[in-house]
Amino acid sequence: MNLCLFDLDDTLIPLDSDHAWGEFITGLGWVDEAEFRRRNDEFFDAYKSGNLDVHAYIDFATQPLRARSIEEASAAHVRFMAEVITPRMHDKARALVKQHIDQRDLVALVTATNEFITTPIARAFGIADLIAIRLERGPGGTITGRIDGVPSYREGKVTRVEQWLAERGVHWGDFERTIVYSDSTNDLPLLERATHPVATNPSPALEAIARERGWRILNLFK
Repeated sequence: MNLCLFDLDDTLIPLDSDHAWGEFITGLGWVDEAEFRRRNDEFFDAYKSGNLDVHAYIDFATQPLRARSIEEASAAHVRFMAEVITPRMHDKARALVKQHIDQRDLVALVTATNEFITTPIARAFGIADLIAIRLERGPGGTITGRIDGVPSYREGKVTRVEQWLAERGVHWGDFERTIVYSDSTNDLPLLERATHPVATNPSPALEAIARERGWRILNLFK
């Protein structure tokens, strides 16, 4: 069996779902537009530069969710999927995921975006195993604004994948091939664990590293 790990944002979909969700709820009038957009863009820039304070970001990003009922938040996400995500799910990305599933590879979506946003997206791709930032829950399932466990960001992705594998009773070395698809240098710790790293729609920085190291480069959206 092979192990296949997909990043999500700008890898399987040509946008950042976390940032897009922020833009979407701004359009719904859930937040003060100017202030929320300013802070959302600041956090997004920090993520792209590899300097994101992920705990501060989750506290900020979940504030609008914490102010609404589970039913209202879920209904908004249904619209988000229909209006923002599904139209941007390219056939080539769907086919790539299906290829690995049909080969009976062990497949997971590994993302630094939180589970509320990404669970329906993983489901839409047919990926059963999602490794995302887990949101701590309080009484009645309410979101607290804190992260549950290790955040799946940078080196934390490696830790979370190892935890997930251990729950299945397997380890990195048990697979014939380990394939990792990602667009970002934030995922270098995970890419470097792969026997077959694939720079997918890579940022200029990751493309330069991939060319230097002889990694495969794949463009899904051209």
